[in-house]
Amino acid sequence: MAKERACRHCHYITTEDRCPVCGSRDLSDDWFDLVIVLDVESRIAKKLRESIPEAAKVPGKYAIRVR
Repeated sequence: MAKERACRHCHYITTEDRCPVCGSRDLSDDWFDLVIVLDVESRIAKKLRESIPEAAKVPGKYAIRVR
């Protein structure tokens, strides 16, 4: 099983070498807590974008904190 890593820019959680959302290769194994976004127009997704502007632009798993 591939290790999940979080993008340091948009916080998307992926098993790939490059973030499929923003294209960044700056991924971290050191992330905490996650939220699963199903609807990018939901209140949770909008709230997440308030603190992380690049986050929750596509449905998926997002880390709350990334080191």
